[in-house]
Amino acid sequence: MKKPLILITNDDGISAKGIKSLIEVALDFGDVLIVAPDKPQSGMGHAITVNHPLRLDKSVLFDNAYTCTGTPVDCVKLAIYEILHRKPDLLLSGINHGENTSTNVLYSGTMSAAVEGAMENIPSIGFSLADFDANADFSGAQLIARQLIEKILQKNFPPHVCLNVNIPKVKSGDIKGVKVCRQAHAFWEDRFDKRLDQFGKPYYWLTGEFSNHDKGEDTDLFALSKGYASIVPTQFDMTAYSTMAEFNNWEL
Repeated sequence: MKKPLILITNDDGISAKGIKSLIEVALDFGDVLIVAPDKPQSGMGHAITVNHPLRLDKSVLFDNAYTCTGTPVDCVKLAIYEILHRKPDLLLSGINHGENTSTNVLYSGTMSAAVEGAMENIPSIGFSLADFDANADFSGAQLIARQLIEKILQKNFPPHVCLNVNIPKVKSGDIKGVKVCRQAHAFWEDRFDKRLDQFGKPYYWLTGEFSNHDKGEDTDLFALSKGYASIVPTQFDMTAYSTMAEFNNWEL
């Protein structure tokens, strides 16, 4: 029986502990190709590289692995069209160091890689652990990844959808289960830290606090707070269908 072909990428870079943890799980399910950024690309969202060349190099860190000088989405595109010349059977992104809940999905390079997979109609999952520590314990995230990969390879995956999976910062034995959720309505309250360089010219560091005003008990943030891993089915069609009739009434 032919093994499924699994493409793995991330946004923390190929040397991150999270991608190593994901590769360890994926190797039990199929043949694995790794194409990941050569440096951290967090917060790149769905950016692609158009203003300078992309470079793709073999990596010695893993078998059948490449580094890319571009973004996570660049990695997916190069893997499909320049390395494989076909679509993989499954795309996995992560495991990200830090959660990608709520509106963070819009900024996340991890999830943008999964969304790119969905655009190509590839079953795709983005995994994130709610722990920013470079040496975080990924055993719980590996447990959830193993369960999901096994299920997805058995099921008919809905077209043009990907899964945003977040795992709480708890020991693997303390994860209470998995909840399919909606994305919480929570946002960054942005601030900028203004400083002066050695020449007296101003520069800025983006800072702020993440504010959750969503009191629903069916959200990804609520699930994580209760010790559950959250799964949010995610799509790239951002049309606000519920408002179309209202705007048609404007008689533009």
